[in-house]
This record gives sequence, C-alpha cells and structure tokens, in this order.
Amino acid sequence: MYMLPQDWLEIIRKEYLRDFIRCGGASVKFVVATDETCHNQVRESLHNTSEEEGFFFALVDAVSTKIHMIDKLFHEVARQVDWDGLAYSFVKQIFIENGYELPPNRANFNLGEIALLNRREERFLRRELRSWLEQKIFHDFEMSQEFRIAMIRLCIAQLDAGSASPFLSNAIKEWLRGELRLVSALREALIFQKVVRHNARHLLLSLAHWLRVNGKSGLVLTLDISRYAEATRSRDPDDGFYYSKPATFDAYEVLRQFIDGTDELESCLIVVIVPRDLLTDERRGVNRYNALNLRILDEVRDRNRQNPFSSLIRLSSEQQTQDSIAKRV
Repeated sequence: MYMLPQDWLEIIRKEYLRDFIRCGGASVKFVVATDETCHNQVRESLHNTSEEEGFFFALVDAVSTKIHMIDKLFHEVARQVDWDGLAYSFVKQIFIENGYELPPNRANFNLGEIALLNRREERFLRRELRSWLEQKIFHDFEMSQEFRIAMIRLCIAQLDAGSASPFLSNAIKEWLRGELRLVSALREALIFQKVVRHNARHLLLSLAHWLRVNGKSGLVLTLDISRYAEATRSRDPDDGFYYSKPATFDAYEVLRQFIDGTDELESCLIVVIVPRDLLTDERRGVNRYNALNLRILDEVRDRNRQNPFSSLIRLSSEQQTQDSIAKRV
C-alpha cells in the first residue's frame, strides 16, 4: 500500500503550499521512502516545488546536523538563509511604502544617497528610519525579542555602515549560524546569550514569520532523519554523525514538539523523511516512543489505499507500487 512520490507531491502543492500553508497554516508530515530513488526524488522535488511556489526551502540532514538538538537544527537552517538579502528587501519596501525615491542599484543604496535623492537631511532621515523600524519590527510580537533586535541591526547595516558597524552585523549573522565564539561581541546590540535549546525554537518560529514579512510564501523545512536508523558506526571518519538510542529518542521528542506547536508556526511545512527501518525497529523505532508514535500513526486506515492527507505517508517508486498491486490481485 504505497503512493507514488509525484502523486503525493502534487497534493502537497495544491492543497498545502498553494492554500493552507500560504494562508498562514502549518503542518508536519512524515514520509517513509521505501527505496533510495524515491528518497532522493522527494528531497529534490520538494526543493523545486517550494521555490516554484515562492517558499524558502531548507534541508537539514542528520548525517551532518544533530537534529535531536534544536539549536543545531536552527543553526543549519540559518546557514542557508540570505540574511542580508531579506534585510535589504525589508528596508527597500519600507522606503517605497513611505513614498521615497531609491537609487537604481544596490551599490548606491545608502542613507546619504537616499537623503540626497529625496532632498532630506540625513540625520533627520536616520531618525525617521529608526522610528519605522521600531513600528514595523520591534513592535511585531510574532517574533522573539532577540530576533527583532537582530533584524533591526541587519536592516540598519544595509543602509549605513557608520550607524551599524560591519563587525556588529557580521557578529549577528555568526550568532544566528552558531559560529560566534564570544557573545560579548553582541553586548552593543543588547543580545546577551547564545542560541541554545531554550530559545532556538522561538528563533525558528520568528524566522518563519520574517520570511513571510519579506514576501516569501513561507518556509518549507525538510528533515532527513535516516541516519538515526543506523546503529553501527562506519569506520570512515568522514561519514558524518552516528547516534545512540537516547539521541534517537531525543530526536523523536523534537519532532513531537513540532507537531504540538503547529498552532504557533506561521506558513510553515515541515517534512520529515523517515527510513522504513524506523517504523519496524524494536530497539530504536518510532513505536518505542509513544509520545510521537501516537501522533503520526493512523488508528483507522484503508487496506487498499492511503490517505494522502495523513500525517504519515508511505511512498515508493512506480515499479514497486505496481508489483505490490499485482501481489494483492
């Protein structure tokens, strides 16, 4: 009882990305890819479909990222975000909304040039800009306070390196990506702690909202947890991470929290790619963690076809699907 990847992805496009998710909803889907071809197709097709529909796509693979640690997960997503591009888009739009003429290219996009084009005094325009940012960002309580402060700093940095030093804006991006060595570098920005487990989830929620504010349809986050099914460590030191059973259960808890927190997410689709072994493994399978298992498995289901809207969906290549139908006949 499998679905073809292309059939399921078309439903995701029509019913979720173009409708429910675009309108502000959130959902978590678990996909069981029964073969490597299907596994790769889901990852690639989700990427293409997301970009076609105007979503920001992020892929986090357990081979290179410890998904069971929410702060590491956020850092990996942050590394894929063009933070300066989003800040530039926001500042440009805020000037347009207030009727200002802007330089034709980004190289000349600075406060002095904008003031000259619009016959304004630069110091007064700077004060007005800060007032706009306060209203549009700092008073937007859909985002956490740390995230709001960071985005204001990045927005100012797009206009004038004198009002927000390049060092400070770079430190903020390093903070988001988990690359900052000393958090004291951000004291001037009123950020006093690194991204850790207790605030990473709020920052991820804030990012989903920030993407939408900047014209994106939302966030499509793909989490590939296939590596958690492998209990035997490879002898190759460059083969990525391998996980213990407790780490696997921690990953299940992170996913459970995503499911229970969908009311807090905005315009976000999370797709978790699960190997078939994690459904049947008696030692580290999903059935060993009831808090997640009871949320994704269907209590009642049809024997002959799948519900494409269910939380857990099984996908396979066309040949395997036809073979399974032939066996039932």
